[in-house]
Amino acid sequence: WNFHKTAIIPALQSGGWKDLCMTSAGLEGDPDLQFLLLGGELIKIRSRSWKKNRFFKLQEDCKTLWYESHKIFKRKQTFSIDDIDYMRKGRQSEGLNKHTPSSVEGQCFTIIFKGRKKNLDLMAANEDEANKWVNGLEKIMSNMLNLSQQQKSDWIINCMRKADKNDDNKMTLKELKHFLRQVNIEVDDTYAADIFKQCDKSNSGSLEGSEIKHFYDLLTYREEIDVIYGQCAHTDGQMSAEDLLNFLLNEQREQVSMVDALKLIEKYEVDETAKQKKCMSKDGFLMYMHQEEGSILNPAHKQVYQDMHQPLNHYYISSSHNTYLMADQLKGPSSTEAYIKALMKSCRCVELDCWDGANGEPVIYHGYTLTSKVLFRDVIKVIKDYAFKTSDYPVILSLENHCTVDQQKLMAHYLISILGDALVSKPLGNNMPTNFPSPEDLKQKFLIKGKRLNKLDAALNNNSFIEEDTKSKIKLAKELSNIVIYCKSVHFSGFEHAKEMQAFYEMSSFKESKAFHLAETSATAYINHNMDKLSRIYPSGSRTDSSNYNPVPMWNAGCQIVALNFQTPSKEMHINQGRFLPNGASGYILKPEFQRSLSSQFDPSVLTKGPWLKKKTFNVMVISAQQLPKLNKDKENSIVDPLVRMELYGVPADNASKETHYINNNGFNPMWNETFVFDVHFPELAMLRFVVEDYDTTSQNDLIGQYCLPLTSVQSGYRHIPLLTKRANSNILNHFHLVCGGKQSEKEGIKAIFR
Repeated sequence: WNFHKTAIIPALQSGGWKDLCMTSAGLEGDPDLQFLLLGGELIKIRSRSWKKNRFFKLQEDCKTLWYESHKIFKRKQTFSIDDIDYMRKGRQSEGLNKHTPSSVEGQCFTIIFKGRKKNLDLMAANEDEANKWVNGLEKIMSNMLNLSQQQKSDWIINCMRKADKNDDNKMTLKELKHFLRQVNIEVDDTYAADIFKQCDKSNSGSLEGSEIKHFYDLLTYREEIDVIYGQCAHTDGQMSAEDLLNFLLNEQREQVSMVDALKLIEKYEVDETAKQKKCMSKDGFLMYMHQEEGSILNPAHKQVYQDMHQPLNHYYISSSHNTYLMADQLKGPSSTEAYIKALMKSCRCVELDCWDGANGEPVIYHGYTLTSKVLFRDVIKVIKDYAFKTSDYPVILSLENHCTVDQQKLMAHYLISILGDALVSKPLGNNMPTNFPSPEDLKQKFLIKGKRLNKLDAALNNNSFIEEDTKSKIKLAKELSNIVIYCKSVHFSGFEHAKEMQAFYEMSSFKESKAFHLAETSATAYINHNMDKLSRIYPSGSRTDSSNYNPVPMWNAGCQIVALNFQTPSKEMHINQGRFLPNGASGYILKPEFQRSLSSQFDPSVLTKGPWLKKKTFNVMVISAQQLPKLNKDKENSIVDPLVRMELYGVPADNASKETHYINNNGFNPMWNETFVFDVHFPELAMLRFVVEDYDTTSQNDLIGQYCLPLTSVQSGYRHIPLLTKRANSNILNHFHLVCGGKQSEKEGIKAIFR
């Protein structure tokens, strides 16, 4: 991104901030962007009666949307494009579907925000204008994601512009100090004066022209990159292809060849002369370090890389509890939007609490509470539309059925008519199965989890049966019972009973306390149970605030469907999202072999010798961070005091937490250079979480960002770590990252960068 240095001076001299922004985004002259910059009237829709005209306009920074408000104290409001999760064209939101006629389908669109911020339902004057709004915003969002390194320079330049109070294209010492605060670095007056003196070659008392470029060079200097590059560049001060190959083999521990090294030079080198010489300059090296090849997450794991032909119960399955809820368990709203959010995060098991509704229509809500209700048929429509947007692998619909037989029949009708051929309504093949089909066999398919009145072989023989099981007194419509194939819900009566009496497709749900007790007292039996059956775990009823339990002990016990409250940002959800980050974020992770083999006697609480015990030493050096955000943006002098904590979650013997010292008043380029060592007995079960916090002496530290991934997906070597927000939104902190160096080995050892 350093090519932006050449654009700083002309941009400052011409005042062409808008042009610079558009150039960096690659959208100059784009008709959709020009349309957004001019702005226009849109109808904001909240209900059938509340539909208001509002003027919307993209600000000239190309990153902020302004809109007119009629609130007394907020006549004008703005929000960052960074706050948008995605756009949805048409009447696809719950609000637009309810409050607008089908005739305006093409005029409608919805802005979906990250976190809990309410959707913005809008209607344009015609379909063409709606398309321009959607296309324009999506182009900006795409560029903000893909050009993040270039935007770092734009961000600094924009801060320079804001610091130039009198708009004379010069910077005084006072303006310089204001600029430093804007880029989140606090310096004392002596140090600020020293920087200013270094740059003020003309002794004019202000910086201008090349002096500003010099200041920019000093500010963006990366000492740690200089050290790493200097250790490896042995060819006339540059890194030849051979030097790069040696770096990849010896430091990054990658299995690569000269062809791979040359491809990286071709891909990331920014200097054409260096590229022709088949060399990588320092700028090209920095570009490489910031891309996916330099990420801590193994790029090969960003795709589906695991064997997807194993039986379904051999996988951890990303699962949601009370999926319909947007907030707490007692009085919060229920919404189809909650299903969309979960499915877009590759959740593969969603829950539907079904109750009798008005006018004979079944509804979904948390029974006997004040949570709002949503129609069952609307939920099934949304699930049909969004189930396979991010993953092709099967989705399980976990039905909690409290409906009368008549409304159950209607539920079955909606499931069959809406899901169509994607619904698994009979066993695959012509013979009675003895094991689960695989995720690959069930691609783009829906499975129903619920009660069934007879054995699965009846589904093959088309046997008829009554709607009440005289033994268990369950009132169940045969139409609904018939479509429960591989996930029949049964009561758990002990491991021995399950082993002797339960068919493979009969599964039990365990509340949190019961599951943890079994995992602690009967771990091996629980693991063996999960080798040929499915288990679902759900949060305690006392978690009315929609908090979550730690999913790791449940995965250690081989449980597949570990259901969490997806709507609640928390450490537990960070771990869950980290667990399902690799394997193409498909929502399915293959369990370790020792949790699948019937001969295994693995117990996570006992460090007995066996093929599952693979003790390793994990070494990590936390080096630096860049551009950590201010947490209190309203206070100009608010600067973070960052520290980094590494948390390891796995079997009890592997759980650990270690942290760096905190750095006073530096969120711009803090450096730690601290090395840590972790002993890991079962790396296949270990989760690694990085946490960056703002240190506070008088209260709890504030979270700046976090990132979690399985230890087996960590790349050795010098790596950057993208930081996510508390809500784990991948785009909000895409400008900010940590740099770490480390490796895993049978013995301890790490090459320190600084002493």
